[in-house]
Amino acid sequence: MNSNREIFETWPIPKALTELALPMIFGQLIILVYNLADTFFIGRTNNPLMVAGVSLLLPVFNISITFANLFGIGGGTLISRLMGAKRDGEAKSVSSFCFWLTILSGGIFSLSMYVFMTPILRLLGASDDTLIFARQYTFCVIVIGAVPTILGMTLSNFLRSTGRAKQAGFGVSMGGIINIFLDPLFMFVLLPKGYEVLGAGIATMLSNVIICLYFLTVILRHNDGIISLSPANVLASARNIYEVFAVGVPAAVAVTLFDITYIIIDKLASGYGDIPLAAVGIVFKAERLPVNIGIGLCQGMMPLAGYNYSAGNISRMRESVRFSRLVGLVFGFASVAMYEIFAPYIMRIFIEDAQIVELGTHFLRARTLATPFVFICFHLVNFFQAVGMGGKALALGSARWVVFNIPLLFVMNWVFGMYGIVWTQVVADVMMAALSVWTYHSFEKSHNI
Repeated sequence: MNSNREIFETWPIPKALTELALPMIFGQLIILVYNLADTFFIGRTNNPLMVAGVSLLLPVFNISITFANLFGIGGGTLISRLMGAKRDGEAKSVSSFCFWLTILSGGIFSLSMYVFMTPILRLLGASDDTLIFARQYTFCVIVIGAVPTILGMTLSNFLRSTGRAKQAGFGVSMGGIINIFLDPLFMFVLLPKGYEVLGAGIATMLSNVIICLYFLTVILRHNDGIISLSPANVLASARNIYEVFAVGVPAAVAVTLFDITYIIIDKLASGYGDIPLAAVGIVFKAERLPVNIGIGLCQGMMPLAGYNYSAGNISRMRESVRFSRLVGLVFGFASVAMYEIFAPYIMRIFIEDAQIVELGTHFLRARTLATPFVFICFHLVNFFQAVGMGGKALALGSARWVVFNIPLLFVMNWVFGMYGIVWTQVVADVMMAALSVWTYHSFEKSHNI
């Protein structure tokens, strides 16, 4: 643990951020690739109904991220702060508490999805033609795979929070690479034609199981005295339980609101037919490159900022925030240029249907204009989570969706139709980025930074 503390305390910020963020960025890229893999291989069938059916599961899968954020971010950021305050014993009980609550919540979610699968998919916009494919994918990825998926994400957060970003990044990357190989095996070799969506679901579920088993093995074999999975340590103090939920609930609410927004987008898009719905589903996957890199960068920044905030080293905390923000913005603006130039080629990677490619090209170019502003919003919400200010994180995360995105979706759909839906993100996130920056500067003033 001494070497890990040196990363937080003495390494130059660019070097420390590189050490913590690069494995997470690489892991996020692999996550992106294996999320895209399902869409890519299903797109090889050139069947828009299969693509649309799988696209419907995005909001449901995001509920998994909700639980992972509740206990992974809520517990992980607290573990970093407890380490900074040299309270390692309390970090041990927090990790055990979050570990067992993750298993319980994942099991309840899995059972609920099994019982209410069809009405939920109908609510999300599944038609008679797409329902069968949505059910196949949901059964594998959520009903069977919810617990290992959620637990794997939570354990990854624990490792990252203690400075073991390389192990966290490797585990995510390994699972993604395995999924890329399993997809074509199950879709085109082991299962008969017509069951490609089921094959993709089985491959994704198995890869998430492998990720979870890897993280469990790393933690159990290389016990550092910080992370505990033993039920004997599950009774965390009331104060620490409050701290977990004070940050975890806002993180979960942000994903829930994100989820609701995409449910609304799916419902609005489905009103224009299965072709636009398929195009939107591909765009949601294709636009993720800069978002996932931004997530990895913020994941590296969070333990660094949280540790130094708790240790009282405010200047180092501030430097980590500023440097990570600069890197993220440079990449964000570069990404805008890339998508404007290569959007049609990116769409054709997933499907050859000319109508879907044409619609998706317009949609992709419009939505990705928001990339730098999305990063600013996400970056500052993550900062407030890292330093334990869940209230500010909740306020910013909620405002992004409740005040800006969701109302504008209905207004712009009514005024501009389908194109209004995809242009909403740019308009909403420009305004939200301005509010986020103002909130952060107010924080600096109030803390005399």
